[in-house]
Amino acid sequence: MLRRTGTCLTACALSLALALPSQAQSPGRYEAPGLTRSPSVAAGGDYGLPSLTRQGSQAISGEEYRLGRAWLRQFRARAPEWQDAIAQDYVESLVARLLPHSGLGDARTAVTLVESRLLNAFAVPGGVIGVNAGLFAFAEREAELASVIAHELGHLSQRHYARGQARAEQTQIPAMAAMLAGMLLAAGGGGDAGIAAAMGSQAAFIQDQLSYSRRFEQEADRVGLQAMADAGYEPGAMVEMFRAMQRMMSLQGGTPPEFLLTHPVTESRISDTQARADQVSVAAPRDGDLHYQLVRARALLTVHDRDPQQASTRLAQDQAPEAARRYLSALIDARAGRTDRALDELDALARSQPDLAMLPASAAQVAFEAGRIDEAIDRSRRQLRLMPDYAPASRLLGEALLQRDPDEAYRVLRELADARPEDPQAFTLLAEAAGRSGREAWGHLARAEQLQLTGRIDRAIRQLEVAKEVAEREGDGAAASHIERRREDFIGYRETLEKF
Repeated sequence: MLRRTGTCLTACALSLALALPSQAQSPGRYEAPGLTRSPSVAAGGDYGLPSLTRQGSQAISGEEYRLGRAWLRQFRARAPEWQDAIAQDYVESLVARLLPHSGLGDARTAVTLVESRLLNAFAVPGGVIGVNAGLFAFAEREAELASVIAHELGHLSQRHYARGQARAEQTQIPAMAAMLAGMLLAAGGGGDAGIAAAMGSQAAFIQDQLSYSRRFEQEADRVGLQAMADAGYEPGAMVEMFRAMQRMMSLQGGTPPEFLLTHPVTESRISDTQARADQVSVAAPRDGDLHYQLVRARALLTVHDRDPQQASTRLAQDQAPEAARRYLSALIDARAGRTDRALDELDALARSQPDLAMLPASAAQVAFEAGRIDEAIDRSRRQLRLMPDYAPASRLLGEALLQRDPDEAYRVLRELADARPEDPQAFTLLAEAAGRSGREAWGHLARAEQLQLTGRIDRAIRQLEVAKEVAEREGDGAAASHIERRREDFIGYRETLEKF
């Protein structure tokens, strides 16, 4: 349900789509990318570009899937992304842990991280999950973050968006215009102020239908609590989050956190959640909070980018584990140019926590950002021999290899894009690797993929035209044929986006 599944940007985009009945008249014109390999493309030329023909899961309808992925591209074009491969991998793994217990079957989700200090998370029909960096700063334990994501997955599994559509269409148009204004302000550089303006109008929309929506919130709470318990998280953490948000609202003079604007919390709801949590038992409790605390340190450093010491103070106040505080200190040292000191600390942490892939990856990143390219390559390769599927290490290896061996970088980044078809940064790096290794047509094609993933479809189509010209000039018929097929897909995608 659009009132319940996202930020103002979510509600705004979905309102627009619902206001246009022609949306249902073009099924199949756009599917989010799933990687396929064209058998007609010669070896070394095909890096598994996304196909737009894969069907959605049984739990999520094809229309919802198309709408969600189209919305995600529009969102990327407007919102500041938190581009942190390590945090991205963590949230994706957390979603994957909760998903089997949320009633969504084998739904293919897409996670987007937002560089905002606002406390918020959202879910969009079609399996799109968004998390603000500010939510990490607020949630002191992994179970608390899991409670928010489990709740959002509950909205998706109960199909609240689809069930609320008829009711929403009766009242959404006046609110939609106000939300659009805030959306445009945010997109034009207004940032959090623009989002807040749109949130205010959305809150009025919510108030109009509050009695109707409480059932949906209770359903999402119920599904989320059970999913948490089944995944090994203490259900009481959801109650703790609700109460912490209420305290925050009180301290702010009655102004609710952004999450509460779209998910109102009352004493009766907290009591109901507590009663349900008391009846749910955790069969196999998880002990993975250190991983979360390390990622939280990265989020705090993002939130307090201009004053890293505030991030350290916050971790100390929240009594975070010593390892998390040491990790944050190492990242701060790296920013200050104390590279050797940072690497020594990260290596020591990695030895004490050998199962945490993010620690050696963090050290490789520090080496790379300090200009120690060969060391970064060596560290990444060592890690990938032990953890071959850890995407942050693959990305860093590919980026570092761009400085030393573009051909090898192309191979590494081609495999990364194959595995992560919804990752714009993977295609950004792949385009650069293709260009540096003499694969000009494929470079333009990868750039087109990056453009379409970030909502700039007209530029993407123009980029494909350039790619086709290059392919024909070089006599690469396989590339030209593949590019033409992608052009047809992109045109269909543009028709879907125009409905926003």
